[in-house]
Amino acid sequence: MEITVTVNGEAHSADVEPRLLLVHFLRDDLGLTGTHWGCDTSNCGACVVWLDGKPVKSCTVLAVMADGHEVRTVEGLAGADGLDPVQQGFMRCHGLQCGFCTPGMMMTARWLIDNDPDPSEKDIREAISGQLCRCTGYENIVRSVRWAAEHEADAENETPDVEVRA
Repeated sequence: MEITVTVNGEAHSADVEPRLLLVHFLRDDLGLTGTHWGCDTSNCGACVVWLDGKPVKSCTVLAVMADGHEVRTVEGLAGADGLDPVQQGFMRCHGLQCGFCTPGMMMTARWLIDNDPDPSEKDIREAISGQLCRCTGYENIVRSVRWAAEHEADAENETPDVEVRA
């Protein structure tokens, strides 16, 4: 089947097998290996991407289901100004160890902060409850998401430096 999917703002067309999973399309056809393929049963959440602005587990979505839609992957988080605050938070607060779950966690965290700019620890834990991390025990992940939310709020509240000339 011929599909066209907009991934991280860029349209991609391909002829794919009807049974091809979105995670495999992203990784194998587009070379976007930041989306990890972990369990193939939707239990681990390492494959979370956004489909039309909502987090989905790409191991349970067929590539043909994304035809005509927008997908955002972890590669699409960083912008022209640098890393996304979520990425910065994971670095600063040691929200990753092996890094396998990190892309999915970051995509979920970005969605959460976009929908709740001041999430509580409980809100964060609930948002990431569909994702498994076998390394960190979640404490540093929660800290990372809180850091990102606070950093983003601080950045929005800053007034730009204005040069005053007499």
